Amino acid sequence: MKVPTGFGAKLWSFISFLPFFLLLLSLGIVKGMIIGPIVVVIMVVGNSSVAIGLWPAHLFWTYFCVFKTRRLGWVLKLLLILLLPLPLVLWPVVAISGSLLGGIGFGFFAPLIATFEVIGTDHRDKCFHCFVDGCWSTLETSCTVVRDFTDFCFHSYFSFMDDLSEEMAAGEKPIDIRLSKLPKCLFVLPIAIAADVPMITVVALYKSPYMLIIGWKRLLEDLIGREGPFLETVCVPFAGLAIVLWPLAVVGAVIASFLSSFGLALYSAMIVHQEDSVKFGLAYIMAVVSMFDEYTNDLLYLREGSCFPRPRYRENMNTSDRLERSLTGNDYKNERESSRGSRLVSQRSKTLKQALQQYTPVQVWDWLFKSCEVNGRILLREGLVDVKDIEECIVKGKCKKLGIKLPAWSILQCLLASAKSESSGLVISDEVELTRTNLPRDKVFEWFIGPLLIIKDQIKGLRLNEDEEICLQKLVMRYKNERPEDWDDSGFPSKDPLRRAQLQAIIRRLQGIVGSMSRMPTFRRKFQNLVKLLYLEALQAGILASQDAEDLQSGRGGQGSVSTAGLKRTAVTQEERLHNAQVSEDVV
Repeated sequence: MKVPTGFGAKLWSFISFLPFFLLLLSLGIVKGMIIGPIVVVIMVVGNSSVAIGLWPAHLFWTYFCVFKTRRLGWVLKLLLILLLPLPLVLWPVVAISGSLLGGIGFGFFAPLIATFEVIGTDHRDKCFHCFVDGCWSTLETSCTVVRDFTDFCFHSYFSFMDDLSEEMAAGEKPIDIRLSKLPKCLFVLPIAIAADVPMITVVALYKSPYMLIIGWKRLLEDLIGREGPFLETVCVPFAGLAIVLWPLAVVGAVIASFLSSFGLALYSAMIVHQEDSVKFGLAYIMAVVSMFDEYTNDLLYLREGSCFPRPRYRENMNTSDRLERSLTGNDYKNERESSRGSRLVSQRSKTLKQALQQYTPVQVWDWLFKSCEVNGRILLREGLVDVKDIEECIVKGKCKKLGIKLPAWSILQCLLASAKSESSGLVISDEVELTRTNLPRDKVFEWFIGPLLIIKDQIKGLRLNEDEEICLQKLVMRYKNERPEDWDDSGFPSKDPLRRAQLQAIIRRLQGIVGSMSRMPTFRRKFQNLVKLLYLEALQAGILASQDAEDLQSGRGGQGSVSTAGLKRTAVTQEERLHNAQVSEDVV
C-alpha cells in the first residue's frame, strides 16, 4: 500500500482516521458494557462456587499428603504445617478476587478488541459483524474458563498432591532444611520485605513515565506514518486502540512489579540457607534492587547498568545465580541487541516480520491434540487401542493409556521425524518447524519443549532403523517400559541391553512430560473431546459392533464396564449426543 509522505499527507491521514476510529471505539465500549457484567457474574459465581465448595477437601488432602510424604524432611514438614493455614485461608479470597478482576477485564476488552478485529477479516457485511462479533464468543469463553478452573481444582491439584505422597525412588534423599539455619532465614525475611518491596515499587513508579512516553511515541509514529506493525490499512485501528489502552499496560506493569517484589524479597531466605550467612542475605537485599533496575533499563532501552550498588551475595559468583540470569543475563542482553531492528518503531520490512513469526501456545496445543486424534484413529484400526480402553475412560475415568501413552507416542513420532530431517527444532507438520527462535514465549512451554529438543538429539544419536521404529509403536502402548527385561517377549529387533535401556528411559521421560502436561487446565477439556471423537470413530468403523459380537460369543457380555445390551442401547444416543463434539482442526 502507499504510505503517506510529507507533513500534509500524514496530517490528513490522521484526521480522516479519527472519525472511523471513534465510531469503532464507541461501539466496542457499548458492547463491553453490555457483555462485561454477564461475564463477571459467570466467572465470579462459577469459580467462587468451585473454590469454596472444594476448600474443605483441599484443606484435608493438603495436610494429609504433607503428613504422609517422605519426600520432605521433618524440619521442612513441620515448617509447612505451621505456615499452610495462611495460603489455605487466602486461597478462596484470591480465587474470588482474581475471578472478579479477570471477569471485568476480559468481559470488557474482549468485545472491544473483537470489534476492531472485524476490520481485518474478509466478511462481506463487516458492519453487521462489528455489532455481533465478540459477544457470544466472549460468553462461551467465560464458561470455558470456569470449566478449566474446575478441572484444575478437581483434577490437577489432587494429581500434584498424589505425586508428593508417592514413595521415593531408591537412593533419593528427602528435601529438608537445616534447623540451625532456620533462625537466620527468619531474621532476614522481614528485613528483605521491608526494604525490597518499597524500593522495587519506587523504581517501577519512577520508570513508568518513561514507559508511557516511549510507548506513545512509537505508537504515534506508526499510526501517523503507517509504519511498523501498522503498515497495512486494516491494522491502523489497532494503533489507535493501543494508544488508548497503553496507560493500562503501564499500570499493569507497575502492579506486576509490586507483586513480584515479594517473591524477589523472599528469595533472600534461600540465599541465607545456601550460603549459611546473614551477611550474604543482606547483600542480596540490595543487589536484587540493582538487578531489577538494570532489567527495566534493558526493557525500556535506557542506559545500561544501574545506579544502585550490587554487592557480592554469594561466595562464588562465577557460577551465575539463576535469579540474576533470569533478570540480567547475557542471553537477554544478546537478545536485546539482536532484536533492535524488530522493535515497535520503524519496522519497514513486512516480509522480515512474517519470517520471524512466533507460534502461540494455542497453536502448539492444537497440533498436539490433532496429532493424537490422527494417531488414535490409526492405533484403533490396528488394535493397539482397544474399545474397552475408550469405554473405561468414559465410564470409569481410567484414562492412563489414552491420556498418557497416546500423547507420548504422538510426541515420539514427531521426535523421530525431526531427528531424520536434520532439523534444529521440532518438525510438527510438513510446513512448520518449531525452533528456539519461533517457539511460544511462554515459560511453561519452554519447560516442556526444551527437554524435547534434548530427547530429539538423543534419538538422533541412536539412529533407529525402520523395524525398531515400528516396534516402538507397540512398546509404547502395551508395555510398562520400566526394566530392560520388560521387552524380552516384545520382538524388539535389537538385543543390546544398553540400547533398550536408553529407549526405555526416553519413553519414561516422555510419559513423565505428558503427565505434567495433563495437569494444565485446558488439557482435560481437549482430551475429553478427543476421547469422544475416538468413540465415534469406533462406532462408524464398526469396531464397536464387532467387539460386542466377540463378547457375546465368549459369554462376557455382562462383565465389562458397560454391558453389551446397555452398550447397544446407548450406542445410538451416544452417536447423536457426541456427533457435535469437536477437536480443533487447525494444524499449526
